[in-house]
Amino acid sequence: MILLAKMLNLFAPIPRRPAPRTFAATLRHLGALGLFFLAILDSSPIPTFGGPDILTAVLAASHRNPWYEYAAPATAGSVIGAYFTFRVARQAGSAYLDKKFKKGKISKFLTLFKKWGTGSLAASCAIPIPTPTSMFFAAAGASDFPLGKFLAIVTLSRAVRYSAIAIIADHYGRHFVRAIRHPMQYWGWMILFAALTVALIAGGILINRQLEPAPAE
Repeated sequence: MILLAKMLNLFAPIPRRPAPRTFAATLRHLGALGLFFLAILDSSPIPTFGGPDILTAVLAASHRNPWYEYAAPATAGSVIGAYFTFRVARQAGSAYLDKKFKKGKISKFLTLFKKWGTGSLAASCAIPIPTPTSMFFAAAGASDFPLGKFLAIVTLSRAVRYSAIAIIADHYGRHFVRAIRHPMQYWGWMILFAALTVALIAGGILINRQLEPAPAE
């Protein structure tokens, strides 16, 4: 009987080991805390390709917690990461930009930022499309952009961005998450969104022109 039991055990299915959890799954499991750390990373030169936007939408759509419990940590983490990038770039100057980003485009980008700093910074922080926002943070630090003004723009723009994503995802659920993950399936909405993006950038540029002091005669 014992020999027969051992032979039958040879045909028993081997229990599978659980697959190792991916980084994205770990962040989702951590919830608001994982979103907080991902937002910090997203504001550094390490690209996450819209990671905080997607994670905010996923968490807000799949959990019963209030939407602001995800918008708040995403905003806080993004501001902290932006501040770190700003401070490092301010201490290192343009050398930091040359090291972390593509050379040859830095001088042109700094010239562009100094001309449209406020509008370009606000647009890059508020518009939920993958953009090299950390480069704007570094350019602000490498230039003479005021720290208080920088933090105010980043905080307000990020709060609007993540609050809008969380509210819409909380209301429309998985449909909104699917649109973020597969934007080309919703090309009509993408065209409308692109038009709104251009309008926001143009508005930011006009506001920046109005805020610029008149040259002394």
